[in-house]
Amino acid sequence: MGMNLGSGKRGPVSDINVTPLVDVMLVLLVIFMVTAPMMFSGIDLKLPKTKKVHNVNLRPELVILSITENEKVYLGKNLIDNKELIPTILKLFKTNNTDVVYLRAHYSLKYEKVATMIANLKKAGVSNIALVTETEK
Repeated sequence: MGMNLGSGKRGPVSDINVTPLVDVMLVLLVIFMVTAPMMFSGIDLKLPKTKKVHNVNLRPELVILSITENEKVYLGKNLIDNKELIPTILKLFKTNNTDVVYLRAHYSLKYEKVATMIANLKKAGVSNIALVTETEK
């Protein structure tokens, strides 16, 4: 809002009113903060429940391995064949510049299947495996 001192002429004010801009940016910030945790829905699994140890925000750029209750294996949101799994994970490590696999397994899946998957990953040289669970309430 401009103020003319001395000349007495009133003309158009060329100052930018930033209040509406700030209002819009704050609303957008709140929208992104609310929707960001919901962006990676991934494969719908009922995960085992544990006490809260460490919060993991799963994002699409992470290497997320999911095993469903009928033993289908997904890498991210894509169904993958067991023969292609290890080479694809190693390729994702290079492209995403990471070395962590986040393993999500359905709670009713036999422990044998999860242990076999972990052993296969370790044999292929994947040493950083994080098991993803839900927290108890």
